[in-house]
Amino acid sequence: MIEVLILSFSLTGLVIGVILVAARGKAMLFFTDFGETMKSLWSNRQPLGWIFCCVLLTAGFLFFFYLWPNIGIGAAQPIAFSHRLHAGHKAIACDYCHPYAGRSIHPGMPPVEKCLHCHNYIIANHPEIRKEHDYFNSQTPTPWVKVYYMAEHVVFNHQRHIKKEIACETCHGQVKQMDRLKGQRFKMGFCVQCHRQNEANADCWLACHS
Repeated sequence: MIEVLILSFSLTGLVIGVILVAARGKAMLFFTDFGETMKSLWSNRQPLGWIFCCVLLTAGFLFFFYLWPNIGIGAAQPIAFSHRLHAGHKAIACDYCHPYAGRSIHPGMPPVEKCLHCHNYIIANHPEIRKEHDYFNSQTPTPWVKVYYMAEHVVFNHQRHIKKEIACETCHGQVKQMDRLKGQRFKMGFCVQCHRQNEANADCWLACHS
């Protein structure tokens, strides 16, 4: 959220700066000239001109009302699950939903039964929770969308890192402040830097590629 606000203010400042430079410090002159140009194009019925303006205005509308609100937001999940609500406000531990992180290479994804353990009683008739009931009744695992990616030739062991008390936030960020996870494609430099800072094994084959 903070990143989106910073980006919004930065772009707004940039646009204002461009307008002031273009108008030589007289911002109203820019808008007056733009209005006169639009009026001229419309009154003279110049097809290419007003068609271009309509396309420009439509593109601007679509960007600011549909694309702009989704900047920095992760992929939509089949169930509108909020990490900010569950991990942040409700303070549910990560390993409750990802139970294998401390004893396996993979963290594990929450099965339908785990979600319904709570939501059989909490907002059980909410439309999103009804989706979970549909998955349960049809014996279909919830098709969660993957948001964290690592190269196939890299072996990341969650158990090994949890035992070393590496916080989940180190790799996954502040999920307690996110509704939809932004996700990340982990690069070699990120892992190597972390290993060097923590004086961990940085051998190619013994550490990551075995």
